[in-house]
This record gives sequence, structure tokens and C-alpha cells, in this order.
Amino acid sequence: MKTLANALEFLLEWFLMVLMVALTAIVVIAVVYRKLDASLSWYDEVASVTLAWITYYGGALAVLKRKHIGFDSVLLAVPMPLRLYTALFAEFVFIAFFVLLAWAGWEVLMVLEGDTLVSLRWVPVQLTQSVIPIGAVLFIVCELLAAPAYLKMVIAGESAEHAEIEAEIAAEMKRL
Repeated sequence: MKTLANALEFLLEWFLMVLMVALTAIVVIAVVYRKLDASLSWYDEVASVTLAWITYYGGALAVLKRKHIGFDSVLLAVPMPLRLYTALFAEFVFIAFFVLLAWAGWEVLMVLEGDTLVSLRWVPVQLTQSVIPIGAVLFIVCELLAAPAYLKMVIAGESAEHAEIEAEIAAEMKRL
């Protein structure tokens, strides 16, 4: 399970780096063209789609690394049996929401069949909007991969920040 999480983390990080470099290149090229009075008709649409992809895939990576905003101190203030049930309920609600989003995203793709981008008529809108169901499934997979370690911390009464600091100290001690 840890190997799968590490492989997915590696793939997401590289994919996000490629998307960010592409977005940067698109915007820089568009600025240069605009300065030369030769505006590109397609850059705005492509840049916004790329930014949406970065948002979804970056959000999935943040879920995998448990880096989203949380309220560990509030959860840790709850006594143990209730704390575990609360954490499990939160995991269930999270996964249920993204199952619903994946289903809705798939329905949207079916409606968009045959449509193309306005500025690039050869790019199907289904491709650009596929990030919704794919991203939702990635969120679910990342949550399922990260949940066991998170639930162990909840049971042990540790916060994510505490575990991260301990891991950094251990890595530093190993390096020395």
C-alpha cells in the first residue's frame, strides 16, 4: 500500500510539474505575442483549462500527503472512542462527496459529447472536462491510501503536524 502511495505521489508530482511548466510557457508566449501586436486567440482558453487541471491534480496530491486544512486540535480534544467515530464519519463524507462528483462529472462528459473548444476546434471539450471525474476518482484513491496512517494518528492522539515534525527530526538525525 505504501509503495502504491509513493508511486502515485511520484506520478502526480511529475504530472503537476509538466502542467505548471506548460502553463508558464503558454502565458509567457502569449505575453510576447501580445507585445508584438499579434495576440493568440487560443491561449486564454488553454491556460484556464491547464489551471483547472493543476487545481484538481494538485488537490489530489495534497490529499495523499494529508496537507489540506484540518482541525486536528479540535478532533484530538474529543475522547477516544468518539474521536475515532468522528474521523471515520469525516472520511465517509469525504469519499461520498467525491463519488457524487465523479458521477456528476461523468454525466457532464456525456452531455458534452461532440463539443469542441471555441478557439481550438480540434480539441474536444470532453478531453478538457475529463479532469472532473478523473480528479474525483484520484481524490478517492488518495484518501483511501492516506486514511490508514491518518486513523493510526487519530487513535494514538497525534496531530498531522506533530507526526510531520517527528519525521523531519528523524530524517535530520539519520542524515547526521
